[in-house]
Amino acid sequence: MGQPDQGDEAAKPPLGVGMVGYAFMGSAHSQGWRTAGRVFDLPRRPVLAAVCGRDERAVRAMADRHGWAAAETDWRSLIARDDVDVVDICTPGDSHAEIAVAALAAGKHVLCEKPLANTVEEAEAMAAAAAEAAGRGQMSMVGFNYRRLPATALARSMVAEGRLGTLRHVRVTYLQDWLTDPEFPLTWRLRRDKAGSGALGDLGAHIVDLAQYLAGETLGGVSALTETFVRRRPLPAGASAGLSASGPARDSRTDDVTVDDAALFTARLASGALASFEASRFASGRKNSLRIELNGERGSLAFDLERLNELAYHDHTEPAARAGFRRILVTEPDHPYLDAWWPPGHGLGYEHTFTHQARDFVQAVADGRPPTPSFADGLQVQRVLAAVEESARKNSTYTPVAV
Repeated sequence: MGQPDQGDEAAKPPLGVGMVGYAFMGSAHSQGWRTAGRVFDLPRRPVLAAVCGRDERAVRAMADRHGWAAAETDWRSLIARDDVDVVDICTPGDSHAEIAVAALAAGKHVLCEKPLANTVEEAEAMAAAAAEAAGRGQMSMVGFNYRRLPATALARSMVAEGRLGTLRHVRVTYLQDWLTDPEFPLTWRLRRDKAGSGALGDLGAHIVDLAQYLAGETLGGVSALTETFVRRRPLPAGASAGLSASGPARDSRTDDVTVDDAALFTARLASGALASFEASRFASGRKNSLRIELNGERGSLAFDLERLNELAYHDHTEPAARAGFRRILVTEPDHPYLDAWWPPGHGLGYEHTFTHQARDFVQAVADGRPPTPSFADGLQVQRVLAAVEESARKNSTYTPVAV
């Protein structure tokens, strides 16, 4: 697709978006919705109709900053609006199921951030509601944005073309370090009742989905370890035990961390290939380091989010004397998503994944074609996360090895 003519853009039928949640992920989604129709020639014009949050002053400020036409403080009111066609859910996981099921029942299309829910049971209810709504022409999608990088989309097409042959190994790590300070306050991401799990759901959901997407196979047979390194943290300023705010300020009281800080697990792909995963928010020096490598009988692919415009490829069919990993600079107009962006060599960034996500969702709604990843895909990831937690519980006893 080329860039749209702005006169033609104004004449396109609008697609009203209502977003629930306005913090970090809400800002990222706002950027995507605001930009998609200005970059890609879409069949419908995304309109930022309303954003919703419980803090009236904060959500109004967010609406003004990002260009939302209205602000709501009750998600039920947002769903009931006639100018909202799509409900975009960017809240903590404990509210995903209730909002999504209600939005689908109200006839809306739904985009929901990952992980789909906090439990398998919630995810099952969401997937069932989505399947029923699909019969009425409503679309549902999970926001696994790392599928929308040109480099990972290219990697998927290369695997599908058979460039790696039969897969043997998949290795994935997703490492951050924002929790290494034991004085960092107890935000909602560290409470099971709000987040469902810790690094496992926050980071592990991404890498489970990305590994399955790139391999074109599902995972099974996990064996896992998890750990919580700092078990009590200061409460955020103004919070009470059992209810944490989201800011970095803290007071002198503490409460329990009820999620994992790190998760390590192995699994098998449906083909029999081996896979290993590591998700941690305690990896000092790693800010947002996602790395994946796929090894097959005919070659290998490797991707590093810190070099997100590049894909490493090894063709194992070449003579050893000149074989080795080579860098593919993924900035050509023939690469996924890049026909509407900048000249070759001018790289994209993290925020563009949300523009591509909005583009794909609008196109699916206009075409009446189910988007991916679906709620059923999100449910499958949720089942893997639950299996990891169950395995980790069984493996929780440390037994020293005799020497």
